[in-house]
Amino acid sequence: MKKYIFASTPIILGVLSFLIFMMKGSNVAPDGTLEEPFFLIPIGFLLLVIGFICVVGVALKSIIKKTQYVK
Repeated sequence: MKKYIFASTPIILGVLSFLIFMMKGSNVAPDGTLEEPFFLIPIGFLLLVIGFICVVGVALKSIIKKTQYVK
């Protein structure tokens, strides 16, 4: 069970980065430039992809290990 929690940590961090992006919002500076934490979007997507790959890898490894014990 700990391996799934460890593997899903990037997913949680990715969702948190999207939430922080939405809570922080964006505003327009007095000189007309847009200020927003845009860097959180690609970081969030990267963490989500890494997390899903880790969870699928751990699940496949667990399934393969269980089928080897049956033989």
